[in-house]
Amino acid sequence: MRRRAFFVVGLPVLLVMAQAWAASDVRGVRLWRAPDNTRLVFDLSGPVQHNVFTLAAPDRIVIDVSNAALKTSIEQLPLKNTPITGMRAAQRTADELRLVIDLSAEVTPKSFTLDPNQEYGHRLVVDLFDKGSDVDTPSVPATVTPSVPAAPVAPTLPATKRPTSPSARRDIVIAIDAGHGGEDPGALGPGNAREKDVVLAIAKRLQTQINAEKGYRAELTRTGDYFIPLRKRTEIARKKGADLFVSIHADAAPRSVAYGASVYALSDRGATSETARWLADTENQSDLIGGVGNVSLDDKDRMLAGVLLDLSMTATLSSSLDVGQRVLRNMGRIAPLHKDRVEQAGFMVLKSPDIPSILVETGFISNPGEANKLRSANHQQALARSIHTGIRQFFQQSPPPGTYIAWLRDSGKVSIGMREHTVRSGESLALIAQRYQVTLDSLRRANKLDSNIIKIGQTLTIPASTLASQQ
Repeated sequence: MRRRAFFVVGLPVLLVMAQAWAASDVRGVRLWRAPDNTRLVFDLSGPVQHNVFTLAAPDRIVIDVSNAALKTSIEQLPLKNTPITGMRAAQRTADELRLVIDLSAEVTPKSFTLDPNQEYGHRLVVDLFDKGSDVDTPSVPATVTPSVPAAPVAPTLPATKRPTSPSARRDIVIAIDAGHGGEDPGALGPGNAREKDVVLAIAKRLQTQINAEKGYRAELTRTGDYFIPLRKRTEIARKKGADLFVSIHADAAPRSVAYGASVYALSDRGATSETARWLADTENQSDLIGGVGNVSLDDKDRMLAGVLLDLSMTATLSSSLDVGQRVLRNMGRIAPLHKDRVEQAGFMVLKSPDIPSILVETGFISNPGEANKLRSANHQQALARSIHTGIRQFFQQSPPPGTYIAWLRDSGKVSIGMREHTVRSGESLALIAQRYQVTLDSLRRANKLDSNIIKIGQTLTIPASTLASQQ
């Protein structure tokens, strides 16, 4: 009886083992090109074991996949602007597939497997990093030495941002991060709505609006459809000299009735709501590569290092909550809000001690009504405008030292909030007034206009926003 019981219990285990070792088919191959790497994604019918190594003279990558067979063509991939010149495949043994990638230049490979998600099944991902890319460099500077502000204002800028002379007046730099991208579609909505596409469109509109205003410069962390690890996004922002990091998303919720825009800042404790916790977990799971993200304070006494980091986080979180509340208030004028305050959660993409950072959820793409709006060019433009207005209001009150906006405030020549706008094709005076949230009459008075007629290329003075002064 004991032996019979053993075999009955062991049968499911044997079945699981047999399934685990069953051959998997490579059913498709996709390719994504990013500025410093090329990503190959092999779609699989099941999990696999694999090994990747490089060969020289000529340069090539070899991928051995155990218990797999090729069931698709690998000859039609778009190889232009990549280091890949061709791909070959052969069944090395009865149960091992060998893939060879021919290269025109040396690369550094990294590989990993992915479990199924909403859109794809099992996958093998091989990233080929261009020579000279910073794939293995830390994502933060070696040392962070934060200042202690007397009041909640933007943190003191790193030395690389300070002007070289009193007359130097730099732009305020806004890093705009469109979430997800490439192999990672983000949340999926009805009608084939994909988060990665919607947020990139909004990010580009926001960049255009910010760059049209003197004293500001917007930089995108990604400019196309490719994936960037979460920690590298803040690294890109830091390299651009960012004064503010804004991550744009359009997430989903377990229930399709969830709706409304939200703004999040980092929390050094628990999340402020169950939704914030769920969204943070979802976003953090999208970083499938990993890497280091800790601030190095090795040259400091342990207690001093903790104090310095705590002070930096306090100052930065204070600024993040400030700008986040202004953005949220303006978004509430054109879209329903999920919560009427900035929420906090442990988003990995916001963990940058020296840059104020916010994550903007433009709506729930899982909600059919909001999905339709998020795909609308007019709504995207309005969302970008509301985010831009909140950012402007924050920096009018707390402009970083050495910037053009700080000079406007401190010189007394122009009151804070007075800005310039160059008229572009398709713009009307009423549209410009709406964009900057000023009245049409005040805009005419500021420019001594007798009518609403303006010309392309004309420079307009934008008066201080009444809304901004009230906040």
